[in-house]
Amino acid sequence: MGRLIYSMITSLDGYAKAADGDLGAAAEDPEVHQFVSDVFRDVGTYLYGRRMYETMLFWETADADPDLPTHITQFAREWQATDKVVYSTTLETVSSARTRIERTFDPEAVRRLKAESDHDLTVDGPNLAAQAIRAGLVDEYHLFVTTSVVGGGTRFFPDGVRLDLDLVEERSFDNGLIYARYRTR
Repeated sequence: MGRLIYSMITSLDGYAKAADGDLGAAAEDPEVHQFVSDVFRDVGTYLYGRRMYETMLFWETADADPDLPTHITQFAREWQATDKVVYSTTLETVSSARTRIERTFDPEAVRRLKAESDHDLTVDGPNLAAQAIRAGLVDEYHLFVTTSVVGGGTRFFPDGVRLDLDLVEERSFDNGLIYARYRTR
């Protein structure tokens, strides 16, 4: 059975998407990027909302650029080898291999997907993740916390949800980023 993991870069004040600008320095650091790649190497399926999927499409062809560093092309190949499910009511077609579109988020279908999977799954994007959190589907939370306070935007955790979590792992990086992995009790 696979675990469902929700992971994103967040600001120090808890936002997964800033209202204005970016979240600050994060995964572009080679050490951090390699760590992220190592952590998610065993993921077999990514669950995306449309906007997150469109952001991640970069990885579909990134390995073709000979000027990119090895850690980038390695992650691109690993991403290409995974299954992807995009939840969207507006997207007509997908632009990546091993990808399908679902029109609505069905918690029971995700439960079955988890139960039948030999690999972990991730839910990516705060809006889609909020649906999975409210349905009690998320097993782990991986936060990559930047040193920036952004003052507003879309929060990592949805409002109105109480979670009691156990800290499983933590790490700090030279650029100030902090990684924290929590497991649902």
